[in-house]
Amino acid sequence: MKGALPETIAFDIYGTLVDTHGLIAMLRCHAGDNAPQFSQLWRQKQLEYSFRRGLMRQYRDFGVCTAEALQYACLSFGVSLTEDETFVLLDAYRALPIFEDVTEGLGNARDAGFHLYAFSNGKAADIRQLLDHAEISQYFIDIISVDEVQSFKPDPLVYHHFLEKAAAKAENAWMVSANPFDVIGAVSAGMKSAWVQRSQEVIMDPWEIGPTVVIQCLSGLAEAITSRREA
Repeated sequence: MKGALPETIAFDIYGTLVDTHGLIAMLRCHAGDNAPQFSQLWRQKQLEYSFRRGLMRQYRDFGVCTAEALQYACLSFGVSLTEDETFVLLDAYRALPIFEDVTEGLGNARDAGFHLYAFSNGKAADIRQLLDHAEISQYFIDIISVDEVQSFKPDPLVYHHFLEKAAAKAENAWMVSANPFDVIGAVSAGMKSAWVQRSQEVIMDPWEIGPTVVIQCLSGLAEAITSRREA
């Protein structure tokens, strides 16, 4: 639409830009053939702990949630890690690999004139390390972390914080995420959303709230948003 303000895009990081199951090869050294299941449980408990801490108002940063979730997965699978092995895994979590479509998708969105921000449950320093390692920091205007308000997605507080920090209006702001809870949280807070459905096996929660658009890969994000704006 001619004269419309440029969209502001909040990109989720974990599970959207970086692969939270990118350490399975390392985990095989400790969990053997159970490494994929171990990785799934680690991620599941990481998110669960963030949800619970947000609800209880017992905030600890996302790195703590990640470390405690790793401990849970170890207990569940009977895996014993030394202090050094734990450190290596948690340090590797700050250098997770990006998905193949990320660089093209970010480039397309930036070239389309959108304002790009990294918006994450993770601490800003950890996100900076991830983005620098992946060599994609240059695409973002800034990193906005929930740590600044000491809560977690999908608390409405964190989405309102994003809008304030990015100086954006909700009707011109998009949340791009592969995590259904994040999509629902952003829409509930008044933002638009693009759900990145990376696998047909991943389903959207059957709520009364859904994504504004659905894409299968980030390379199609700019076109999807532009088409929605011009409709």
